[in-house]
Amino acid sequence: MIDLEVVAVDDRIPGIRSLTLARPGGGPLPPFVPGSHLVVECGPAHNAYSLTGDGAGPLTYSVSVLSRPDGSGGSRWIHERRVGDVVAAHGPRSAFAPVLSATRHLLVAAGIGITPMVSHLRSARRWHRQVELLYVHRRGRGAHLDDVEALAESASIFTDRESFTAAVDDALGRQPLGTHLYLCGPTAFMAEVTARATAWGWPSSRVHVEHFGTDAFDPGEPFDVHLTSTGQTFTVDSGVSLLEALLAHGVDVPNLCRRGVCGECRVEVTGGEVSHRDLFLGERDRAAGDSMMCCVSRAAGALLELTP
Repeated sequence: MIDLEVVAVDDRIPGIRSLTLARPGGGPLPPFVPGSHLVVECGPAHNAYSLTGDGAGPLTYSVSVLSRPDGSGGSRWIHERRVGDVVAAHGPRSAFAPVLSATRHLLVAAGIGITPMVSHLRSARRWHRQVELLYVHRRGRGAHLDDVEALAESASIFTDRESFTAAVDDALGRQPLGTHLYLCGPTAFMAEVTARATAWGWPSSRVHVEHFGTDAFDPGEPFDVHLTSTGQTFTVDSGVSLLEALLAHGVDVPNLCRRGVCGECRVEVTGGEVSHRDLFLGERDRAAGDSMMCCVSRAAGALLELTP
């Protein structure tokens, strides 16, 4: 845990609040790889927000948060912070770092999805990596445009979806072998671009996505859980997460975001099939079927066997 003081607030873009955070009294902060996020305790919620700064020897952390009136309350909490307020956060973590073996990096973002891309751009500038950015936003709602202009040697900014989609198709079709694609934005947007990349022949191993949180899920069917470590068997009811059920039965599971983002609540699966709903595990981990994020994922059948 890190206590961080709000040292600057930027509200220039309607609906987006940018906070600059530092240790109370100053001092260095833990470094981070590009694409990392910070899990902030937003009152009762734990939300993950992308860091937009340079992760090498940082003295401050910066996050930009879109107001979501219909969300869980985390964004509203962030938009109420003022200079001098102290917030608690868990150290940076990442599942969206640039692949160092890539010959080129293609960044495609929509809306507030630009935030992890700014961190990628800073790293590309520092290490002289080849990078191209395509960014679409609503007119007057573009975040970090000054940063993009200063950092990106090749950047295309759009406010209409038709031109953006045409540019994405063009970019996907002309990248050299070894390019990796990075996507961030609304879930439907990323699914659409991923489908276009697949149509162009991009292998899934070269397509990387960063989500801000899970979509609303149906409550799911009840299922039974057997714990090999204790011999307990119990039922996880519809609308109750596996994490909540484990905690209620005295199983101490580390957890942070409870939204399938941070990767903290991973548990070992020794039997049964998993309905993966998280945003952390990759295709290889999901195919292996030997672990799951218990905050959001559920059983795909009647029984799961776990070793938490």
